[in-house]
Amino acid sequence: MSSTSGCMADSLGLLYLDKNKFTGPLPDNYGNMSNLIVLSVVGNFLEGVVSETHFSNLSKLQDLFLGSNSLSLNFSFAWKPPFQLDTIQLGSCKMGPAFPKWLQSQNHFTSLDISDAGISDTVPAWFWDITPRLYYLNMSWNQLHGKVPGLSSPKVAAITNNIDLSHNLFEGSIPPFPSNVGAIFLSSNRFSGSISFLCALTKGLLNALELSNNMLSGDLPDCWIHFKQLCVLSLSNNDLSGEIPSSMGNNSFVGKLPLSLQNCKMLITLDVRENKLSETVPTWIGDSLPDLFILNLRSNQFYGSLPLNLCHLAKIQILDLSLKSITGTIPKCINNLTAMSQKQNLSRTAVDTYFVAYMEYTSVEWKGTEYVFQNALRLLKIIDLSGNKLGGEIPEGITSLTELVALDLSGNNITGVITPKIGLLRNLQSLDLSKNQLHGEIPGSFSDLSFLGYLYLSENNLSGKIPTATQLQTRDASAFMGNPDLCGSPLPKKCPKDPSNDSSPIDQGHDGDDGFITGGFYVAGAVRFVVGFWGVCCSLVLNLRFILRRLTSKVRVMLR
Repeated sequence: MSSTSGCMADSLGLLYLDKNKFTGPLPDNYGNMSNLIVLSVVGNFLEGVVSETHFSNLSKLQDLFLGSNSLSLNFSFAWKPPFQLDTIQLGSCKMGPAFPKWLQSQNHFTSLDISDAGISDTVPAWFWDITPRLYYLNMSWNQLHGKVPGLSSPKVAAITNNIDLSHNLFEGSIPPFPSNVGAIFLSSNRFSGSISFLCALTKGLLNALELSNNMLSGDLPDCWIHFKQLCVLSLSNNDLSGEIPSSMGNNSFVGKLPLSLQNCKMLITLDVRENKLSETVPTWIGDSLPDLFILNLRSNQFYGSLPLNLCHLAKIQILDLSLKSITGTIPKCINNLTAMSQKQNLSRTAVDTYFVAYMEYTSVEWKGTEYVFQNALRLLKIIDLSGNKLGGEIPEGITSLTELVALDLSGNNITGVITPKIGLLRNLQSLDLSKNQLHGEIPGSFSDLSFLGYLYLSENNLSGKIPTATQLQTRDASAFMGNPDLCGSPLPKKCPKDPSNDSSPIDQGHDGDDGFITGGFYVAGAVRFVVGFWGVCCSLVLNLRFILRRLTSKVRVMLR
């Protein structure tokens, strides 16, 4: 990177080197580029210390992008930069533990990212006197503590995009925010009290609200009708109560999902797991929320059959309706969940620009255990209908969801056989069909499930020999227990025609057994041997008697 400076030092105005594979430190002589307006080295492998020397002559610098590297910023406490920045992107650059004092000299920035910066400090009062031009603020993943003052004053009224203070140690009540704010991320702090501040957001521009993992309490305010652009709502792991549900679990919400949620046409996540909601699964979910990416109703008191309208959720990638009292059958139209048959496009969508913080940090049930996924959530395609009262057969159309990575239908009353087309689910990593009433043999197409790492078929009525496949023979026997007519490895029960069941020493030493040499063959051979042996013996005895009689006769003649 040092060769970038030199002859261009006096004329270069824009320097974009982001998303390459540059290594080493940031060159000191970058500080000689006196006409530099934009410096962007985001997303490389740079490391080392960035000091005041790097900016000594950059009086025209307006946009500074150093994030997503392993750089450490080392400025003196009294340093005053020679520039006024418009954009400050320093995410993952270490500058703590003290809050960076030099930011006090910056009066015109519109975007500030000092996330994951190793700061362990209170936020000084002067910082909250924020420039009115600010529209993006990200101080997440630090150890900032103390209280957050009100941010609804005219000085910060221009904040219309994103405020991210998540994963810190902030405490106290949630302060007022600008009425035109677009996204608020406050999860994983120590905020307490009610969330009545929401009703002051009268302009209804809120797209994302993330308040999970705090100590919030009380009822939810009745002003959701204003948030028609809301796409992400997360209130999990608080002490909220009352009859108006949220989109997150681990609270004590009762009653029904409010019909007003169907007005949130852009909603991509609806997660009300682990509450006490009681009703049939609403049909309007499939009709009114076409962009749903996650639907999680796990561990509530929903009942009745699954509405066919759920098949309209073509973009759904995580469908969790487990641990309830749902009856009926699995809809045959489940193959219409087409996002589960398409490879994931990893490019950012318009929705992701607001909601990547939530989309890539949430918990799902995975291989029998609840895990938190931080980066790979969008790669998961999961259907979990376990712990219900579903009957009927597994619809064959489910095998068209070829990008499915986890399928859990355990703990139901499902009948029929396991379709031979199960091998089409080649990306499947987790399959649990245990505790049902499935019968018939295990299809040999299981050998096509190369990525299958978690498998349970126990407590069914399966029969026959377990097919020879690495994915099956390497399982623990518990994966197949509770099927009385099932045999073969890894179960201790041997199959009737299994050659390993014959303990004959002769058979064990015969490596070339072609299947025709049976026990009867050896019995017949033994009989033939005995008969032949005694036949020879009898013949010898008779011949010997004849010879003796001839000799005796000759002796008598000679004596005469």
